[in-house]
Amino acid sequence: MALKGFKEMFSSGDVDDDNEEYESKENTRGNKDYKNKTILVEPRAFSEAQQIADYLKGKNQVVVNFKRVTSDVSKRIMDFLNGIVYAIDGTMQKLGPGIILCAPKGFEIEGNISDDDNKKGNNKNQDLGEW
Repeated sequence: MALKGFKEMFSSGDVDDDNEEYESKENTRGNKDYKNKTILVEPRAFSEAQQIADYLKGKNQVVVNFKRVTSDVSKRIMDFLNGIVYAIDGTMQKLGPGIILCAPKGFEIEGNISDDDNKKGNNKNQDLGEW
């Protein structure tokens, strides 16, 4: 009974005082600020691989075109990105000769792109191994 009197003392008299409204903490960031992106990158040196990793850690997809680097540098970047993609439980898929898509966990990559150039012997980036 003392609790009822205590509530009445601080109450404004509305019947709905027991039903307080709380803002959901799940959606504190507006949709405008929270966007996953697909970022296109053409690295020119191995040092740019760190930036690609940061994009992936930031939950962004990254399309990497290796046309501006030598085959040795592209192999090093591929090895580095394979480790990053594995560490973040992501996926990687070849889009074309010397072009890959890396995606963090939560993105699904569906479908395949045929590699007709590779069958004809026109693939300039054969040094990338299976990529």
